[in-house]
Amino acid sequence: MRNLNNIDFQKFFGQYTLVYGETNTQKTYLTAKFVQYLLESKKINPQEISILDFAPKLAFFKDLKIGGRIQDYYNKSIKCKNFIFEGEIIPPRLKAKSKSELYKNICSNYKITSKILNNFKENPSDFLIINDISIYLHLGSKRYILETIFRVNTFFGNSYYGTSIKSKFPTLLSINEKKKVNFLIKNIKNSYFTG
Repeated sequence: MRNLNNIDFQKFFGQYTLVYGETNTQKTYLTAKFVQYLLESKKINPQEISILDFAPKLAFFKDLKIGGRIQDYYNKSIKCKNFIFEGEIIPPRLKAKSKSELYKNICSNYKITSKILNNFKENPSDFLIINDISIYLHLGSKRYILETIFRVNTFFGNSYYGTSIKSKFPTLLSINEKKKVNFLIKNIKNSYFTG
């Protein structure tokens, strides 16, 4: 998925699609463009489009641009069924000053993202958009999220899959994250590497 300007979003309609890759490879941008396509080209009722935004707020760490929510790229996405939550998603590796703080960040994110997923399952819609699935996968079940995806008519989501976000602390987090994302890549037919 190198040429991002000439994408035919119609081929993702009625399908399950995952884009994955490094930071700054336009994963959230693509996801936002698909929401725009659903609203403006397909004229889907906004309340039929559920957005589960697990990404941290847009921030800069050294030379890395981290996070960013769908509405940062397409502000009309606020018309959709956005699952609001209390608290803040934390970039776990970048905000941790110790191993215990890293684990605390992961637990805090899991509490928020699992609640959002459960709220969606109680009040589902035909179209499901998930931004930054890897945040949930740090502690969450790969099978549970796949089951959730396969219950909808159309899914489009993205996930971090790279090496640029590192922790100072020895951890199995990155290995575990990559294994879980690999599981999704193998089980979601339309999976595209963004770089």
